[in-house]
Order: sequence, then structure tokens, then C-alpha cells
Amino acid sequence: MAEPNFENRTLYHGDNLKFLRGMNSETVDLIATDPPFNKNRDFHATPDSLAAGAKFQDRWSWERDVHSDWVDQITDDYPRLMEAIESARFAHSDGMGAFMCFMAVRLLEMWRVLKPTGSLYLHCDPTASHYLKAVMDAIFGYRRFRSDITWRRVNPTGRGSKRFANNTDCILYYVVSEDFRWTQVHRPHDERYISKAYRHVDADGRRYRIGDLKGAGIRRGSSGKPWRGVDPNETGSHWAVPNLAIPPRLREASSQEKLDYLDSIGRIYWPPRGKMPRYIGFLDEMPGTPIDTLWDDIGGLQATDPQRTGYPTQKPLALYERIIKASSNEGDMVLDPFCGCATTPVSAERLGRQWVGIDIWDKAHEVVVDRLKNEVGLFGQVHYSTEPPTRTDDAQPAAPFLRVKQRHEPPGPKMSRAEMYAHLLEQHGSRCQGCYRDFDDPRYLQLDHNVPRSDGGLNHISNRVLLCGPCNRLKSNIYTLSGLRRQNKQLGYMSKDLL
Repeated sequence: MAEPNFENRTLYHGDNLKFLRGMNSETVDLIATDPPFNKNRDFHATPDSLAAGAKFQDRWSWERDVHSDWVDQITDDYPRLMEAIESARFAHSDGMGAFMCFMAVRLLEMWRVLKPTGSLYLHCDPTASHYLKAVMDAIFGYRRFRSDITWRRVNPTGRGSKRFANNTDCILYYVVSEDFRWTQVHRPHDERYISKAYRHVDADGRRYRIGDLKGAGIRRGSSGKPWRGVDPNETGSHWAVPNLAIPPRLREASSQEKLDYLDSIGRIYWPPRGKMPRYIGFLDEMPGTPIDTLWDDIGGLQATDPQRTGYPTQKPLALYERIIKASSNEGDMVLDPFCGCATTPVSAERLGRQWVGIDIWDKAHEVVVDRLKNEVGLFGQVHYSTEPPTRTDDAQPAAPFLRVKQRHEPPGPKMSRAEMYAHLLEQHGSRCQGCYRDFDDPRYLQLDHNVPRSDGGLNHISNRVLLCGPCNRLKSNIYTLSGLRRQNKQLGYMSKDLL
């Protein structure tokens, strides 16, 4: 695993793609970010606020915003990802496809810089969340999807129109591998639940409840054996001893030993009627209710909230602190490539994590410094740079299945996919180079590698061919044109004079 080639508390100013591409692979523990949503509107900061002058245009165009080298890279190296992008483009609009392409090249780099234990939380909304999920499935793998978190904002929008009012955002949560960091986070118990469940109070004023010590079903181990003359199997159950009050030295002990310990410290309730003992659980020992995928306990920021900087899409610190607590440990590196008004960096600093932020907004540095000073008490310790870091690792993708073999391309200018396509049409006409069939419309032909890049092929015109759809699909399992033609011979695709 490479060493980080960037410092803690660093803010990079500029297009995040070049900074992401400059970061060493597998150096980040958590990415929590709030990118544009493709809302097809302009956003402006509140006048006379800390973020005054901040604005960005959340509108996308395939012609204006998509670079040909992005399309070439994705089409050549990640065809399934390009299918996800094209599906958004055709099902929705060119603008949605452009936004997916913009996000895809950045998500590829985010995935690369994450450690095997890392996680990514991508904040979005229903405008593009389902298309983004398809893109992230193609990059991370659908098995690495963990949760689609719904965050309920305070103020719904769209009331009075002919639809349900929208008051939620989505947060897509993905991991790099099954060895990801995870800490269960909780919310405080509801007061109504406390008053109903914890009805008893002891002499010291501690609220407690009396709960079961048994679980459904018969067991053959120690949990199914009698204790103090009570056999749980008689009621079709077994001992289910809560570990909350059990010391670590007894965690692997038998159920009977654990029950003896609980009885010795007064945590067993013996009912005056019946003989099945029960457990005494104190409220102050309970961490709260485990957080699920509906986050409706953290509201959006109001105009008078002291956190407010005036930034148009600012999110509350509590929201990102929850993410950071769940998926990182103290000292871990947290990255936000769209850090805006620094909610993620400030949250990370408050929780003892390291952080790096990237944003194209001119006042980002000023706001980061001001918020860290006001909300964390950190003065003058932010590293600011407009130049990307220089990679000191092998400069290859981090995951083995995306690595490509070393290859030496012939000298000469590189062509874009469009230029290669035009060049091959000029050389061979509208003829498939696999079956030699001529087509009236060249759009039936697809540009592809003769030898795949993943197998060491060159990304050069000398390794490019135009194939019809059936030949292209056959080639994926055969690789060479000679093998393709042999396969076509077996299938009867070619005329005798060409065999």
C-alpha cells in the first residue's frame, strides 16, 4: 500500500479531477462528498454572508462538458460503465449522460485512492440517484453497495404541484471490499419509548427495565442447559444472555457462568410468581437506537442556524459527523472532492480525523479557515495548493482486475476515437474486418481493439478495427482477427472465396 503524497489538513483549489489523479492509490480511508445533483438550475450564496459570491451552474451538456478522452478511456477500459452512462443519456437526456460521464471519471479516481478497508458516501437526490447507482455498481461492483440512505430535510419543496412534496435526499454508501471499517452508530431513545419501557427506578434514581433472558428455539450447547433449577428447553427456548453487562473475561464463558455473574451483581430479577428469571437492564447503559437507512432526526439548516455560511447547498455538520463516525476511526484520512463550504473537513477535524478537501470555488480557502477557527478552534494550519500532488506509487489503478499490462505504443500522434473511426472508414470503407461484410450505413460498425487493452493490446490506431455487432461479441472470447475468422468459418459467416 502506497504512502500518502499529500498532507493532513490540505485544501486543493481547482478542478478536482487533476488532484484526484495526482493522489497515490489506496491512501484514503473514507470519502464523504456532496457533488452537484444535475438540478438544471443555478445556485447562488446568500448576500452579505461568509460565502457571498459563491455560485455554480448545475447544468450539463454532452457537447460542452464531456471531454473526448473521458469517453475514450471509459469505452476502452470500462465498457460496462459506458453502458450505464449511455443508458442515462438515452433514457433521460444528453445532459444526464454528460453529468454521469463527469461523475464517472471522478468516481473511478475516488475508488482508486480508497484503501481496501475504505468506504464512499455520495450525497445526491432523486434527480439522478438511480443513474448514479448504476454508474457506481459498474465501478465498485454491485456487491459492494451497502445502503441507500434517505435523509429527510426539514422543508419540503414542491407543495401545491401535482406530485408529492419532495423533502428527502439520497446518500449512496459503497465499500471497496468486505474488509471495510464499520462502527454502529445510534440515536437517542425516543422519550415515549423510555417512559414506556424503562418504567422502574432504583434507589439511586437509575431507570431500568425488566427483560427476557431467553430466546426462541431449543439449543444443545450451554445455552440449552438448566441453570438454578430452571430448564429453558421446557418452554421451547434457550438462554439468551445480554453481553452488555458481561466483562470481556467472561465473553467466551458458558451461559451458566454468565448468569452466575449477573446474579452476583444484582442484575437478575426473580419473579415472585413463576420460576423463569429475567434481566435488569439500566437505561444509562444503553447506547440508543441503532441508526437505520431513514435519517429523519437531523434537520436541514435554517436561515438563522449558527452553522450557516450562506453557501447555497450547505449541509449540517451532524449529518457528516454521523457518516465519519460510522465508517472511520480516529486518525483516519477523510477526503471530500467537492468540499464547498467545508462541512466534511470541519466534521473530520472535530472527530479527530485527518482530512483533505478539494473545491473549485475561489473562496473555499477563506471559508475553510474561518469555519475551523470558529467551530474547532484551529488557527492557521491549513495547507493550500493549486497544484496537484505528484504520484510516488506505480501510477496504475489500485485494483488488480483494472491493471493493464505494460505496453509500448508506436510513435506518432494519438487519435481520438472519432479520428480513429474516420481513419478506418477511409482505409477500409464500411466493411466489417471480422466477416468482411459490407454495410450501407457505417453506424453498424463498432470501433474496438484487435487485442484487448486488458490483455496487453495497444491503445493505438495500429490495434484498432471496425467490427459489426456479431463479430464484436464473438471477438470478446477469441481476441484475434485470425481466431475470429476461424470462428466465423465454423459458423458459416464468411463466403468460401474468403476462407
